[in-house]
Amino acid sequence: MQVVIHYFLHLVFPVFIALLFYKKTWKKAYLILLLTMLVDLDHLLADPLFEPCRCSINFHPLHSCFAIVIYIVALFLKKTRLIAIGLLLHMLTDFIDCYFSKLNC
Repeated sequence: MQVVIHYFLHLVFPVFIALLFYKKTWKKAYLILLLTMLVDLDHLLADPLFEPCRCSINFHPLHSCFAIVIYIVALFLKKTRLIAIGLLLHMLTDFIDCYFSKLNC
């Protein structure tokens, strides 16, 4: 169930956001929302690279509380709002993964 929720929030839910709030440019909005997944590049700094029971929130630099505050501030700026939505949705998805990892590890 964790994998289904994870990929639904990363790949399918952004389509709904794009269609609901960016009707005329929904394809561009969806692409931008998908590109916010590049925030996961900070996972390459971790050692070990993959740890199934590790919570990304507050472990990786771009998943830190400090970074999340910046994403929240960016939400209030029109030029960065869509990127902030994508980043915050990503953080929510990873936070949900943290909950599942506590149950499974």
